[in-house]
Amino acid sequence: MALSAAQNLPHAQAPTMEYAGVRLEQLSLEHAPDLVALAEQGQLDDAWFASTPTTQAMAENIEHRLALQQAGKMAPFAIIDLATGRAVGATTYLNIDAANHRLEIGSTFLAISAQGTGINPAAKYLLLQRAFEQLECYSVAFCTHWHNAASRAAITRLGAKQDGVLRNHKYDPVTGTLRDTVLFSILPHEWPAVRTQLNARLARHSRI
Repeated sequence: MALSAAQNLPHAQAPTMEYAGVRLEQLSLEHAPDLVALAEQGQLDDAWFASTPTTQAMAENIEHRLALQQAGKMAPFAIIDLATGRAVGATTYLNIDAANHRLEIGSTFLAISAQGTGINPAAKYLLLQRAFEQLECYSVAFCTHWHNAASRAAITRLGAKQDGVLRNHKYDPVTGTLRDTVLFSILPHEWPAVRTQLNARLARHSRI
């Protein structure tokens, strides 16, 4: 199914996908209690350049993602740990450009307790597999703040290549700063190597 034929229309549901003990499913307000609980475990990311939702803003963040879905701009997923059946984070397809077969994977946050367990690589596997093997994307992008060195390293470790830096790309009214955005991407011919690397990481976590 080509991306142009599945345009993430406003009424479309994010598909349910499972792999390596992880399920991605349509995000909803029903996931709010789990996501609030994981936020209460500790700051998901307390760095000044992060934009992860707080405990108080979690429901509002979910509603914002659902509004973007209704506008055809986002497909939001809850990340479910099948070992517990609970939501441990959220992620999205965003900046969907059906005409040019492009999308971005981002707006991701994950419980501290789930980090380093293989859940994030499994989620990325599912999103990338659908993007390249079903939606037939020409390019899948990842964007992060210039100062978020950990995120940049993680995206590079995923196998994405850096395309460039968008200087003064976004204004943050909370900090009063301008963000330089680092843009990465994966192309279709790179997906087999990325898929192999992800499976190797999941095997090290005994998830496959």
